[in-house]
Amino acid sequence: MQKRTILWYMTFWGFGMNFMLRMNLNIAIVSMVRPITVKDGLKSEYYSNHSLLQNTSYLTDSNTDNGNVFEWDEHQQNIAKGSFFWLHMVLQIPGGLLAQKFGAKSIFGYSNGLVALLTCVIPVSAKFNFNALILIRIIQGLIAGLAWPSMQAMTGKWIPPHERSRFVSAYLGTSVGTAVTYIVCGYLMDWLGWESVFYITGSIGLLWHICWTYLVYDSPRIHPTITEKELKYIENSLGNSIVKNVSSSTPWKSILTSLPLMVNIISQIGYNWGMYTISLQAPTYFKFVLGFNLKQTGIWSGVPHLFLWPFAFSFGCLCDYLIQAKIMSITNVRKLACVFSNIVHGLFILTFAYSGCNETFVIFNLVCAVVVSGAISSGALPGIVDLAPNFAGVLQGINGTIVIFCISISPYIVGLITYQQQTIEQWKKVFIVSAAFCSLTGIAFLIFGSSKLQKWNNEEQKDVKEIQPIV
Repeated sequence: MQKRTILWYMTFWGFGMNFMLRMNLNIAIVSMVRPITVKDGLKSEYYSNHSLLQNTSYLTDSNTDNGNVFEWDEHQQNIAKGSFFWLHMVLQIPGGLLAQKFGAKSIFGYSNGLVALLTCVIPVSAKFNFNALILIRIIQGLIAGLAWPSMQAMTGKWIPPHERSRFVSAYLGTSVGTAVTYIVCGYLMDWLGWESVFYITGSIGLLWHICWTYLVYDSPRIHPTITEKELKYIENSLGNSIVKNVSSSTPWKSILTSLPLMVNIISQIGYNWGMYTISLQAPTYFKFVLGFNLKQTGIWSGVPHLFLWPFAFSFGCLCDYLIQAKIMSITNVRKLACVFSNIVHGLFILTFAYSGCNETFVIFNLVCAVVVSGAISSGALPGIVDLAPNFAGVLQGINGTIVIFCISISPYIVGLITYQQQTIEQWKKVFIVSAAFCSLTGIAFLIFGSSKLQKWNNEEQKDVKEIQPIV
């Protein structure tokens, strides 16, 4: 088996596990909290006597789906969901720089491994104190910030330009991780209680870390068992876009003033705002607005994500063919992908907002919104690597810092809009905002976006043109 194929599988599992660990609380929380309902006239008293971050006691209520629940209001629930992202942007740029200096294998591996280890501590921290839970989630988000930029650095060293759309589809193992988490954890909570969600997902993450450590290497050149044929193919395909001994000096001024990079980031802000809103909030929406039980909530929150990756991979194969056959330029292929990942994605979120209580229409639009978003693996994501493979980790770090900062306020806004108003009308506002962000940023990329190799990728290059694949 080719070594970059093994890298694809390990990357797919790594990103799947990465999202499993960040999304598990979103499904578990529907079993962890007491439903906010008007009961015995106590609702107004409850809200008047509980501050936003007040310590909450661990309760027992035999009338709920699971006997052990917390009394967290909508603000607290969205704080728990959103706290993962509060410091997630802090180590994005350092992650790219560290991967550039020490290699992506260690940075990506230890980032995911530590997050998995901390996942196993969540049940204890939640029972001890609400603030302790928030602290664990903040630390997890901080450490996880190293993962994405480091992986982009490895992609730049391992993957030829005309294979990047297919390879980057491995990043959307995130969709499979989300789907498996939501579907399986719905049953786990029903059978074993919500604590099992964190113990099992954490253990899966630790197993991945062991496999990653022994199977993956930072570059083809240092891999001990790669064939000479594959090594030459990769290096010849990359040509002079990758420099073996990159200068430690990062062209910060050129990077920070790059219009193609800024437009790429803007498009990813819109995509992520839409995707994170429906991914984070779907379980709450299904459980407390549409009245689904735990199993239904898990299934219909997760099923859409099962279809995302097959679409992403198929679309990626098409895009790589268009590039390799020189039917379309890399820039135009990235823009084609953006039409689906942002504009069409946003339109389906909009129709989702107007689906009301029609469960069939709700699920259809949710599935479509999630599926078409898979085109991001052929659009802005590999577009970062296209611009400057030598500094792909740094670019992704900058991208992640800005994107995560912007979308981290999404759960807070949702909490404000839906506070004591878990109604169809209030949730419609949530999804309309997401749809607008998603589509408008996609239009910006269509107008101003570019995937041409930038001259500051290697200052010694004289005539910089768009990378052409070697076939």
